[in-house]
Amino acid sequence: MSVKKILMLVGDYVEDYEVMVPFQALLMVGHQVDAVCPDKQAGDTIRTAIHDFEGAQTYSEKPGHLFMLNATFAEIKAENYDALVIPGGRAPEYIRLNPEVLNIVRHFAEQHKPIAAICHGAQVLAAAGVLTGKTCSPYPAVAPEVKAAGGYWQEIPLDAAHVDDNLVTAPAWPAHPQWLAKFLQLLGSKIEP
Repeated sequence: MSVKKILMLVGDYVEDYEVMVPFQALLMVGHQVDAVCPDKQAGDTIRTAIHDFEGAQTYSEKPGHLFMLNATFAEIKAENYDALVIPGGRAPEYIRLNPEVLNIVRHFAEQHKPIAAICHGAQVLAAAGVLTGKTCSPYPAVAPEVKAAGGYWQEIPLDAAHVDDNLVTAPAWPAHPQWLAKFLQLLGSKIEP
């Protein structure tokens, strides 16, 4: 397996599982993952939030862990990366306000590199204007933004993932097994038993 260099865009109150699990899983299979946050440096931490599905009309939110960044946002260059991961949670609603975040996302879309977004991560894709004509399956509350950005929202089970060309999306962390497996396929990664 050739090692891929993966950029992960995060921010305060990113969903805990949606940053921790893919970060660790992609490292585990041998890829390099650089997790960055606007205005933060390697060694800084961000706060996470735990979103759970407990029978209410929407998810609940509780404090999560601290997550340590391993790269500095101001120093990264999108062209040095093979793929992009955008976790969900609360972070996407504010990191999408950063023009450089949007430029980074546009680079991956324009260069046809694999992009994995889960839950509210599609808010960043919509703000970057890269969903036109694409079908994706983020958390249902993001469907209006997907449609307003010219994309198509497809409803799928919470534990499923959807692929449209170089984009793999999923509604929430219960989809990690499918979402990460499909992302690894886009990366050309083969996991040997």
